[in-house]
Amino acid sequence: MANIIKQGFQEKLIELGVEELLTTKSISIYAMKCRKYGQVLSSIREVGLIEAPVVAPLKKGKGYLLLDGHLRIMALKELGVERVSCLISTDDETYTYNKYINRLSAIQEHRMIMKAIQSGVSEEKLARALNLDISTIRNKKCLLEGICPEAIELLKDKSVPEPVFRVLKKMKAPRQINAAMLMNDQNKFTSSYAKALLDATPANQLVNKGRPKKETPAILARQARLEEESLALSREIGSLKEQYGTAMIDMTSMQAYLKSLLGNETVAKYLRELHGPVHDKFKEIAELDFFRLKNMA
Repeated sequence: MANIIKQGFQEKLIELGVEELLTTKSISIYAMKCRKYGQVLSSIREVGLIEAPVVAPLKKGKGYLLLDGHLRIMALKELGVERVSCLISTDDETYTYNKYINRLSAIQEHRMIMKAIQSGVSEEKLARALNLDISTIRNKKCLLEGICPEAIELLKDKSVPEPVFRVLKKMKAPRQINAAMLMNDQNKFTSSYAKALLDATPANQLVNKGRPKKETPAILARQARLEEESLALSREIGSLKEQYGTAMIDMTSMQAYLKSLLGNETVAKYLRELHGPVHDKFKEIAELDFFRLKNMA
């Protein structure tokens, strides 16, 4: 019999008091001065709350745990809003809402802006809603002009800085695709890396050739060797990424099992009293923060 997929959220929203939501993380007072908070505040003030905060009912006692939407709740409090419609999660995990997993890419942001403009929202209103200068909105609107569809598809969900797209526009379509593949393979999306790829691009693959480069046989041979080494390195990195992904899934599953094991007081007591070192090691693994370790690496 096929496994039944568990629904992640209840179908209906619930209206809750802003003050009665229990936060899962502390937000510094300095967060209210950051650009992101300013955008959230301006957006809610201009067009209202778009994305409902996510909550989960407490397993013991009454109340709701705020899983996602801490900045939105802070903004609502500042604006004097007392009640908010929330999405109810059937689980109290916070992995789904982790900023390293769920973030808006430059291309997704461009598409969001284009969709809003096509729906009749003016550039001025968008600028106010996102707390951005109107010139920034126009730059984001023109972000993909001159980028081929294949390169866009390769980079659509990647965290690519806007200057990288300006560099890609100087290349012809086949080279854009090749550059996007190299950036993907090496998971490197910096403007300096894009410029390095541009410098290594033959003149006949540039949109504006400009002053012809001196391409002696030695230079051409070196470029060919670098391309070959880069492709070999990309294949090796791809293999390592695949192994890393599998290992992370195994570790996450193992950690969840150990948490449930140590959550059973009878088992935990048995391990503490008769197998102390094993209990300590299990506890250490159960408390590991894989995302923090990844950032430190």
